[in-house]
Amino acid sequence: MNKKTLYLFFIILICLVFLSGCKNDSSNTSEENVSANKVNTEASINNINANGIDNTVENEIGIGAHEVDEQSEVELASFSTKLGGKDTPRSHNISITSSTVNETIIKNGETFSFNEIVGEPTADKGYKEADSFDKEGKTIQTLGGGNCQVSSTIYNVVLQIPELKVTERHAHIKPVHYVAKDKDATVSYGSTDFKFKNNTGSDIKIYVNSDLKSVNARIVKI
Repeated sequence: MNKKTLYLFFIILICLVFLSGCKNDSSNTSEENVSANKVNTEASINNINANGIDNTVENEIGIGAHEVDEQSEVELASFSTKLGGKDTPRSHNISITSSTVNETIIKNGETFSFNEIVGEPTADKGYKEADSFDKEGKTIQTLGGGNCQVSSTIYNVVLQIPELKVTERHAHIKPVHYVAKDKDATVSYGSTDFKFKNNTGSDIKIYVNSDLKSVNARIVKI
């Protein structure tokens, strides 16, 4: 083999090696681009899902009906009475009655009746026997004992609002420990009720809640 032929052979060999390297680089670059595209696609999907969840949560919080209602309410008065702090049949009855009266709406011109809202306290409703006064002032056990503290708490809220006219109210035969003298309102289903008429010119709502320490009532204009 002469020098010219040998020189040509080396040139061809070098070209083949170079072309092979370029092909591999191109293949690697292509694979890298595919991987990068795959990662970007997955990231994009994850972002969409995340945004979807966030938006749902914000909408649920932002359009809460209770929050909208509260913005249009104006508190007229509130009052609290103390409880003993122990879980007793009496505090149990008060909790049931508070929940029953809570969020009662009295339209303008209408009359609120405690007995109509609460109804007869029975064992089927969950009421237990607790201390009450009989007609002679003796302490006896009756279903719903303690309800008078709820009615008395509401009565003291009503007294703070001149436009609410008390149409029926009765005092206990003996003083009670949770309100001042002559500020109580005893109730007994079928005989003794507590009533007042809404003359405010607007609809009103009563909020009542209780825990082991207190009974809380407030009236708002809606």
